Amino acid sequence: MRSEAVLFLLAVGSVCGGKLVYVTVLFRHGDRSPVKAYPTDPYQESAWPQGFGQLSQEGMRQHFELGRFLRNRYKGFLNESYDRHEISVRSTDYDRTLMSAEANLAGLYPPSGQQVFTPDLKWQPIPVHTVPQSEERLLSYPLRDCPRYKQLMNETEHTEEFLNVTTEYQGIIDLVKNKTGLNTTVESVWSVYDTLFCESRHNMTPPDWVTPDVMEKLRKLKDFGFQVTFGVYKQQEKSRLQGGILLGEIVKNLSKVAVQDAKQRLRMMMLSAHDTTVAALQASLNVFNGKQPPYASCQIFELYRNDNGSASVSMFYRNDTTVEPYPLQLPGCSLDCPLEEFVTITKLSISDDRDKECQLPSGGRDTEVIISLVVSSVLLLLLIVVLLGVICWQKEPNSSRGYQHVINQDAGDES
Repeated sequence: MRSEAVLFLLAVGSVCGGKLVYVTVLFRHGDRSPVKAYPTDPYQESAWPQGFGQLSQEGMRQHFELGRFLRNRYKGFLNESYDRHEISVRSTDYDRTLMSAEANLAGLYPPSGQQVFTPDLKWQPIPVHTVPQSEERLLSYPLRDCPRYKQLMNETEHTEEFLNVTTEYQGIIDLVKNKTGLNTTVESVWSVYDTLFCESRHNMTPPDWVTPDVMEKLRKLKDFGFQVTFGVYKQQEKSRLQGGILLGEIVKNLSKVAVQDAKQRLRMMMLSAHDTTVAALQASLNVFNGKQPPYASCQIFELYRNDNGSASVSMFYRNDTTVEPYPLQLPGCSLDCPLEEFVTITKLSISDDRDKECQLPSGGRDTEVIISLVVSSVLLLLLIVVLLGVICWQKEPNSSRGYQHVINQDAGDES
């Protein structure tokens, strides 16, 4: 804890010469009910007040607290009262992420003065924008619309690391299969852990087979599942097809704000999403610690404008409410990374044409297609020549015997 505090102070000190001009925060939603239950689970959807995948009261408190933290951290930077020009909020189209954003904003912008519309209510409505789940391409990962990514995942399953983990944990995977009725794998067993974890947080008694040792092994498999999804094998290429999309948008916004004059009004971009979103983004930055981002964890980007007109970016990660956010250092750059270097380094994880990169490599198929087309063309040409020859031959005056011979031949064949 002491080392984290020292790093935080060093990071703050390194940027104190510049002026904070823009912040992006990406966070995971708060505590929730399980997304689903396994077939033999004694706690089905009716056991949860609002059903599966819904934000709990604890999750609401977590984000209200995070909003108050952001209020304290950016005191003097953000207005004390809500100003629609200084913050933009976007969420995925899930109840739990939308509600997390709203709870967060309640802590960030408690109403005062003219913004109080009901004296006994310390809350005000603030817009949270979203798009339908079917159209979400920025905040929900992994995206399933990429053949090349699917190929990379198949190749990942044949790596030595993946096979070793499968062998090491085959016993626990088989146990989960037998006890839950699910056909689990290294990649899918996380869903069982998630359900058991949610139930344990809400004081529900686990089945007898769920011992502390079982939960610990499932936790490790769950974390490995995150690593497999966004790394382990060809991490940078996976990032270009997944988290690099969000990274590209963040970098674009940082670059845009950096060249605007001091009067630009937008000061914070708030993004409410999921653990996989945070992991995908951090993997694209090569700063992912390999562990599932906890509830209400928050990835922060701060843009500073220096006295000489240059700009720099500092990153922080808040995954524990008991300590200050700890700084994240982009590999190959300093804690306060000059924006130009930040853009150059991150470009490797950002695709210029994702649709093109998502196509499966053709390998030698292009040559095969060309050869096939050439052969087909030659055969077609020969067929045309033969047909023309037959037609011309039939039109000759002395060709009747030959034609009669063909008829006689056909008649003989049919008899």
